Amino acid sequence: MATMQKRYRTRCRCGTVELAAFGRPIVASVCYCADCQAAARRIATRADAPTIAEPDGGTEYLLFRKDRFSCVQGAERLQALRLNETSATRLMIASCCGSAMVMAFDDARRWVAAYRARFVGDIPPLEMRVCAKFRTSDAPLDSRVPNDPGYAPRLIVRLLATRLAMAFAPKQKTNPI
Repeated sequence: MATMQKRYRTRCRCGTVELAAFGRPIVASVCYCADCQAAARRIATRADAPTIAEPDGGTEYLLFRKDRFSCVQGAERLQALRLNETSATRLMIASCCGSAMVMAFDDARRWVAAYRARFVGDIPPLEMRVCAKFRTSDAPLDSRVPNDPGYAPRLIVRLLATRLAMAFAPKQKTNPI
């Protein structure tokens, strides 16, 4: 018997762009790496763009398998922004209202990092903070969420498990990011 998988929706600020994900996220995390902080600063320079960075420099994400994430509305409004011209990372911005929607990758990675602030409805709580050695604040953190100075080993294990699972998963037709 098939079980119903949880569905998640993420929308731009004005509601023109809507993305959908299903199944359990790979992780709900905050990242403090230099690239995530640079991306947040770059996005913040755009007119009327809502902020994606937390006050301490972190960016909250929900990571999903790429085959479980798609654009359901407004794909023509998604605009790629790159930190530099050779970057394999695309920050996908809704051109209608400047909302940062996801961080996607041109390379063989099998996941999409969706900005947690864009989700609507019930979303999973944060599970971990990664690259915390790059935090821009000394304010105390909630100790119930583990902090890792680099990339948490359990995150790496989950990403490897995702690659393995996707290698054996049947190919699905989606509207990819």
